[in-house]
Amino acid sequence: MPNQATARALEPDIVSRLARFFPEATPVRIPIKLKRATGSGNGNGNGNDGASAHKNENVFLQETVIEFGTPREVLFVVDRPLEFADRVLVESNDGSLRAEASVVAVQYHPERTAVAVRFLKHVPNWIVKS
Repeated sequence: MPNQATARALEPDIVSRLARFFPEATPVRIPIKLKRATGSGNGNGNGNDGASAHKNENVFLQETVIEFGTPREVLFVVDRPLEFADRVLVESNDGSLRAEASVVAVQYHPERTAVAVRFLKHVPNWIVKS
């Protein structure tokens, strides 16, 4: 399907537009599995977690590629809806990166969405600048 191939070829360009808002962003090409973080895990102490305690698994969202990264954020394209403050689990295919993150920026494009997520905890040495 040529349209899908064309859309995939344009993904780095779509993400580069969002990367302009992240001056430290470095181009990378890291294949990842993206999962929606469904467990509460936010520690807000509201006491409403009892009924959903068994739902702390992460639900597979899609495979994608980190196109740009900073020490605190990663930028990529998704074809499923993600919105500001959504929480996701970012896992590299080789297992070297596994971190929960929150959506901090979104740019919508036809059939694709460029997303930036910020790690919820410090992830040491995940990106090495030369």
